[in-house]
Amino acid sequence: MPHYTAPTKDMQFLLHDVLKISEADIPGYDELEPDFTSAVLEEAGKLSVEVLAPLNTVGDEQGCKLENGVVRTPEGFKDAYDQMRAGGWMGLDADPDYGGQGMPYLLHSAVGEMFVSSNMAFNMYQGLTHGAYAAIHAHGSDAQKATYLPKMVDGAWSGTMNLTEPQCGTDLGLIRTKAEPQDDGTYKISGQKIWISAGEHDLTDNIIHLVLAKIPGGPEGVKGISLFIVPKFLVNEDGSLGERNSLSCGGLEKKMGIHGNATCVMNYDGATGYLIGEMHKGMRAMFTMMNEARLGVGLQGYAQGVVAYQNALAFAQDRLQGRAVTGTEAEDKPADPIIVHPDVRRNLLHQKSFIEGARAFTFWGASLIDRAHRNEDKEADDLISLMTPVLKGFLTDKGFETTVLAQQTLGGSGFTQEWGLEQFVRDARITMIYEGTNGIQSLDLVGRKLGLNGGKTVMGFFEMIKGYIKENSDHEALDAEFLEPLKKASKDLQQAAMYFMQNGMKNPNNALSGSYDFMHLMGHVCVGYMWAQMAKASYEALENGTSDEEFHQTKLATGRYYMARQLPATSMHLARIESGADTVMELEAANF
Repeated sequence: MPHYTAPTKDMQFLLHDVLKISEADIPGYDELEPDFTSAVLEEAGKLSVEVLAPLNTVGDEQGCKLENGVVRTPEGFKDAYDQMRAGGWMGLDADPDYGGQGMPYLLHSAVGEMFVSSNMAFNMYQGLTHGAYAAIHAHGSDAQKATYLPKMVDGAWSGTMNLTEPQCGTDLGLIRTKAEPQDDGTYKISGQKIWISAGEHDLTDNIIHLVLAKIPGGPEGVKGISLFIVPKFLVNEDGSLGERNSLSCGGLEKKMGIHGNATCVMNYDGATGYLIGEMHKGMRAMFTMMNEARLGVGLQGYAQGVVAYQNALAFAQDRLQGRAVTGTEAEDKPADPIIVHPDVRRNLLHQKSFIEGARAFTFWGASLIDRAHRNEDKEADDLISLMTPVLKGFLTDKGFETTVLAQQTLGGSGFTQEWGLEQFVRDARITMIYEGTNGIQSLDLVGRKLGLNGGKTVMGFFEMIKGYIKENSDHEALDAEFLEPLKKASKDLQQAAMYFMQNGMKNPNNALSGSYDFMHLMGHVCVGYMWAQMAKASYEALENGTSDEEFHQTKLATGRYYMARQLPATSMHLARIESGADTVMELEAANF
């Protein structure tokens, strides 16, 4: 049976020693004193360890069941959901006007990591609600917000996002779902949506579906898409539930992982829908939440890596096989634990250095979202827009890789259900696919985001790193072990961007053939930048006589591994990018 330990200590280090949140000029951050965040994280950690984690295997083994149009969630899920509601966790960062606690998105992200690591499939029910809440909050009318948001924030009602159809996913301009206008201002929604996470379940009294559809006579393609609120049960004027809407779950997908979450085929048969936002502007309304949603999926990716690593580490410390090549270390035992072997240590450090760097990268991204929203800071908004495909694509690719490495640590045991590692691998795999596949993320990064503000945003990012290196180069150890590797990696990134500028216009395939490598190159630079900041904080703590020397020495050793063993991958990615499109495009389609 796998276990989970909440990494609250590392989170506190990031929040207060690295990001120094209580000193930041972001409204609401002044309330985030160490004692306060510690109390919140400890409570969330307790819920994750004691309630959610034990249900992870249950959800995987039982899955969801469709019976007479009703989806039954696994045993224990309803009770756990009610405990989440009672604790107010679903409205942690929601607007106080609708019953939320108004906490920063950063704190929501920190808590969210623990919920995802302990039970990813379960957390998706409230995660989808959070996305639907965000869209209604940003684009809904006052009446719509008053009708739906308090119940969604409370968790009494849940929410979904309905985009994909059998014939289209990425190319949403091909959707066929229709919205026929009615005399009373409502619309009749007809069509089929697939792969709808949490589309039907028994956890809440109502499910508020956000559905993309086309109003007849509108523009072709994505310019003719509108967004609609389509509740499972219609809501009366007094807020009570009315009659069942004309929609149903037509089936559950049989999936590789996340069995505890209901992935539904949703049929809309003239269901009553309410236009949200402007007519034909549905994509803009839906994409309001995309930065947050994609950052959330990036978090899912590395969070599965966190719990997988914890279990791999426990196994490596306990499993006895062979002797250390430098001499016996456990003389009282028939063999040494496998953690003495260099290749096992390489494997574990690869996992550890990534997940700690990924956590820092995610928390930094969440703070940018807070700065963009709470300070109305356009530069922060532009920077998180640039970072979003990297956060989503790089962290999920590497997060999945981390779960595979963790599984490998266990050898044959990792391939069996008993130890739980194979579930983490299966559950993590979806993160590379939904909310826009990672290939799409890389195209978005190179095709759209590099040109943001005429390239000023990415140039500003380069200058940010350059400035950080210059400001801190007087620290000898930090400079040699962290800043010099970061400087080289950053130069690789800039050279790759220059290649695209010089060659992408002449032949767009030169840019798009290298986009995936660029996403990884940039991801490594971002995580390297995070490691440089964490190293600085740990050096300062040690120099100031910290009472927890072991923590900071461990942090520095882990960071040194990343800078020496993972960051040099930037050179490989640059070489691939500069090879251009010829090797990718020369083969005729018929000859593959």
